[in-house]
Amino acid sequence: MHIHREGKATLLLTGSIAVAATIVLLTLPAQPGLLHYLLMLPGWALFGLMVNFFRNPARQTTPQPGAVIAPCDGKVVVIEEVNAPAPLHGKAIQVSIFMNPLNVHVNRSPVAGQVLHQEYRPGKYLMAFDPKSSELNEQTWLVMQDAHTGKSVGIKQIAGFLARRVVCYAKPGMSYVQGQEFGFIKLGSRVDLLLPPDAAVHVQLGQKTRGAETLIARIP
Repeated sequence: MHIHREGKATLLLTGSIAVAATIVLLTLPAQPGLLHYLLMLPGWALFGLMVNFFRNPARQTTPQPGAVIAPCDGKVVVIEEVNAPAPLHGKAIQVSIFMNPLNVHVNRSPVAGQVLHQEYRPGKYLMAFDPKSSELNEQTWLVMQDAHTGKSVGIKQIAGFLARRVVCYAKPGMSYVQGQEFGFIKLGSRVDLLLPPDAAVHVQLGQKTRGAETLIARIP
């Protein structure tokens, strides 16, 4: 299992705390007993949770012209028609995927194409499953031009109540293949896709997604 680069400092810190606590508890004058081992558990449990959170599993993406694949692991919480904000304009289909703290938090390109726009927008930290978080929370906006259809796809990396750091590596002019990593969000959060209004959605509310693998929609 690979660990994401964004987690190395966190794992070093939590691992060091767990090791230090273990050494202290095992070197106390009293004979180690059940209480000592119980006191070790929180540090190692936290370290285990961080290992799970920052895992970066390999994913296989089969390129599909016109297909939009899941940008992350999670659960579909919104499918609706919206008025797309700038830099997109007009009607769009919004598909939102909520990531809980146990999901893989790597963000991957839903289409093959070029980044046309990238913008950081400061904001609040509402619960990521709250519909208002899409507009009010801290987020990074991306617009990519699908190489196969020439149409634009909007991507929002949205911070949540726990996730207060959105990492985006994509910059205008950069090109991505479908399924390629472009960012990471720490702890619970969500990713919104804004698709052309003629896109055919292939997921349902409540459906679980796997980043770089689950088909979200097709763009004609």
